[in-house]
Amino acid sequence: MYIIIAGDGKVGEMLTRQLSAEGHDITLIDRDADVLESSIEQYDVMSVVGNCASMETLRQAGVERADLLITATSSDEINLLCCMTAHGMNRSLHTIARIRTPEYAESVYAMRKTFALSFTVNPERQAAAEIDHLLKYPEFLHRETFAQGLVEIVEIRIKDENSKLANQPLNRMESIVHCQTLVCAVTRDGQTTIPSGDFVLRAGDRIFVTASAQNLSILLKNLGIIQKRMKNAMLVGGGRICYYLTQRLLKEGVNVKIIDQNQARCEALAESLPKAVVVCMDASIHSNLVKEGLEECDALVAMTGIDELNIVLGVYGSALNIPRIVTKLGRADNIRILDDLSVGGIVSPKELCANQIVQYVRAMHNQVGAAVTVHSIADGQAEAIEFVVDETTRHCGTELKDLKLRKNVLLASITRGRDLIFPRGDTYFQPGDRMVVVSAGGNVISQINDIFAK
Repeated sequence: MYIIIAGDGKVGEMLTRQLSAEGHDITLIDRDADVLESSIEQYDVMSVVGNCASMETLRQAGVERADLLITATSSDEINLLCCMTAHGMNRSLHTIARIRTPEYAESVYAMRKTFALSFTVNPERQAAAEIDHLLKYPEFLHRETFAQGLVEIVEIRIKDENSKLANQPLNRMESIVHCQTLVCAVTRDGQTTIPSGDFVLRAGDRIFVTASAQNLSILLKNLGIIQKRMKNAMLVGGGRICYYLTQRLLKEGVNVKIIDQNQARCEALAESLPKAVVVCMDASIHSNLVKEGLEECDALVAMTGIDELNIVLGVYGSALNIPRIVTKLGRADNIRILDDLSVGGIVSPKELCANQIVQYVRAMHNQVGAAVTVHSIADGQAEAIEFVVDETTRHCGTELKDLKLRKNVLLASITRGRDLIFPRGDTYFQPGDRMVVVSAGGNVISQINDIFAK
């Protein structure tokens, strides 16, 4: 497909990398020629310098022949105007806009046809939901949901030799945790593999476990991890994610204290979130956090606009033995440096946003057998992809022992109605089933039939 990406920031760069690797023709639009030059040097893409909302710039980018426009500039208003203008020039164009301002949420949804929007994404709202999930289960570094909530893939670190899973082969895991689970990927020393049953787990491994939501609680209990109700949370960084997350936590009965050093932002948060405590101070001075009761909190979320500060806050919270810690990273390439650091769960809003958009692009490109859900896992080295089996899916009714999947592709689960099935040799799939597949090693799985070896 021919895709125009307006805005070559962090989201734009992630999309350019992924969509160009999948063989799409990409043209970037940005006002900054130096930023575009950097992308051109790294990827096989075209570029146009200019205002993406102007007809002339869109014309230079070839909007009349484009299949899809993605607007991810820093301005919601420019993103909306760009979509409206482009759609007026090409009525068959699909448009995706990043809209981040909370006040626009209702109007954008109600007037999406007027704004000529095919799809919208809000990375801050997504990140808040992800952080909320991680706070409920702090032992999970990441948590992804599939099959309408029936299946989850969670990331767990085997902390030390005292873990019940350390030095155990995967084929013994069910006897240890006493519930059905499947380890679909393991990251060790920065490298991710899809393991076999005789793979032996080691201290320091990050494992990705497929399970039902109910079995996740059993898994934690049988690993000796006891969950206590969250009462007091400290949120450092008063941006949009903080606003959305505080709304969620207050509804759940959690006492929230927000720390930010911007006076105007603190005043706005105090006005819009009257049930939260808002403190204006510098969070980089650790003694300030202690004075505000950090040691008495059972949750710390570091989500300032500076990755390095968030990492330091996460490590400091771990040193204080705060049971729930989540660290926000603005740049996904910073995730790999955290393997040996205790920073709790990690959330990358840009990655969440890019995953949603890639899912839409794949569905648009492959109308038959397209992915329902796409999640990047293991620092971007693997993908967990959900498909719905239909009559066009190859090998329906064939037992898995008689099938051959592509290398580094694992069938993680099959959901039939409300039943979760972990694949074995005599398992088969049929139309209507929801299938979760994990792919590593650079495989591009655009549609369900791509999982099979040729």
